[in-house]
Amino acid sequence: MVKLGVSLPQFQQFTPGVDVVAAARALEEIGFDSLWAFERLLVPEDQSGPHGLYNVPGLPWPDLYRGVTDALVTLSMAAAVTERIELGAGVLVVPLHVPVRLAKQLATLDAASGGRLIAGLGSGWSIDEFAAGGAVPITERGRALDDFLDIAEAVWGPNPVSFATGRFRADAADIGPKPARRIPVLLGAASDKALARVARRADGWVASGATPEQVAEKLALVKRLAEEYGRDPATIGCTVQIATLDLTESTAQPRPPYAGNVAQLAEDVAALAEAGADHVYLTLPAAVKDVTELIDRSGEFYETVRAAGV
Repeated sequence: MVKLGVSLPQFQQFTPGVDVVAAARALEEIGFDSLWAFERLLVPEDQSGPHGLYNVPGLPWPDLYRGVTDALVTLSMAAAVTERIELGAGVLVVPLHVPVRLAKQLATLDAASGGRLIAGLGSGWSIDEFAAGGAVPITERGRALDDFLDIAEAVWGPNPVSFATGRFRADAADIGPKPARRIPVLLGAASDKALARVARRADGWVASGATPEQVAEKLALVKRLAEEYGRDPATIGCTVQIATLDLTESTAQPRPPYAGNVAQLAEDVAALAEAGADHVYLTLPAAVKDVTELIDRSGEFYETVRAAGV
């Protein structure tokens, strides 16, 4: 069966702390395989030109993005009150962090949770976030992600740790704690260049909002490239984020991807599993008004998908 996850409550309609704790406990009890948190540093007031969402000129940012809680703090709270469920970052914008510090934070979270962290990582896209908090210029974001992967491999490995990039170096240093397991690294990717990085360096691909048809096509590319790089393509997974803002039944023909009620979203999960996804998580907090509704609708979603044998 495909693994199922739900995003944790990070938006302004939720109370930081108390709602995360309530949701994490309830979602683990329901039976979900994973909980997810994403990173959003800010929302610019000027959304014209390249300041638009995803750099699309004039495309407005969702109001839900105003005041998003910190992803690692949110996952840490969930880790403290759960025992089994995996904790996914979906995704962290690596160039907004100092790499050795981020590697240490992820190792600490994995150690504290008993080996339950999934490190979903990306290179980012917002020029405003990079201007406010980027460790490197946005033009260097791809190289920064590669540098982090090199540094994290060293930090998560045995002491003494040594690494050297164009910007950072460590010469035979002890860095701990170490992760409780080898942390799975998933990379967000859309372009062929980014998908090639998945094939070369990652344990899996985070496909945000990709349709089943896109998943099948792009995953086939990733696996073919992985084989060319000398890797076993069967070891590379695919996690799909279903972004939903509304749980109203869709009567559109054809139905737009990931639009509709819980039963229709369950059909989408089945289609994604058929396309090759092995893990799917739903951004339900964006479609509900409070934590009680989040828990109730999550339970309905889980039961509907599992009843369909997916």
